[in-house]
Amino acid sequence: MLTSSPLSAELRSMARIKICGITRVEDALAAAEAGADAIGLVFYAPSPRAVDARQAAHIVAALPPFVTTVGLFVDAEPDAVREVLSQVPLDVLQFHGDETDEYCRQFGRPFLKAVRVQNAEQLTDVAARWPGASGILLDSYKPGVPGGTGEVFDWRLVPVKRDWNLVLAGGLTADNVHQAIREMCPWAVDVSGGVEASKGIKDVAKINAFVQEVKRV
Repeated sequence: MLTSSPLSAELRSMARIKICGITRVEDALAAAEAGADAIGLVFYAPSPRAVDARQAAHIVAALPPFVTTVGLFVDAEPDAVREVLSQVPLDVLQFHGDETDEYCRQFGRPFLKAVRVQNAEQLTDVAARWPGASGILLDSYKPGVPGGTGEVFDWRLVPVKRDWNLVLAGGLTADNVHQAIREMCPWAVDVSGGVEASKGIKDVAKINAFVQEVKRV
């Protein structure tokens, strides 16, 4: 069982919102002002949305209260994660590689474990594989790309009955997030490319439209 107990489908329909891939203070503030619950900061150098610790600290310092900060890592050396944590007050960690539950727990922060969905069998034992996770983030699979593909995976692969908190990602936009929440009842939705003007640069109108669609459910 995950450390954060799953809630009823009725409560999960009130999905929380995370805007990921933030690279600028103005985009973080736009997300907060629109009503997002969390922002995501990518600490993975190959990503076009990557930030370093100095940039991230500047962004976090500008945020108003009660906006959760999430740091995304991909198979990082533990010391590299600790170095970021020494400079950036992250609330939650998000792991997109082959990290084990033991690896994810060692940093003393709540964490999300991302799974790139290829088939239904992958999702039969996620609660057992990462029992320490606050939630399981489901993203689209694309070879060699650990996330941010902008593509939607087949939601029918996700079990209707599950004993873990679902964070739904993968190709979400203002056009499909309403349907996604109605069908999937996730605890939260996670968007990056779907609210961008270009990679790493957010579009305020798209952020507002996305948040409005989530709250409309």
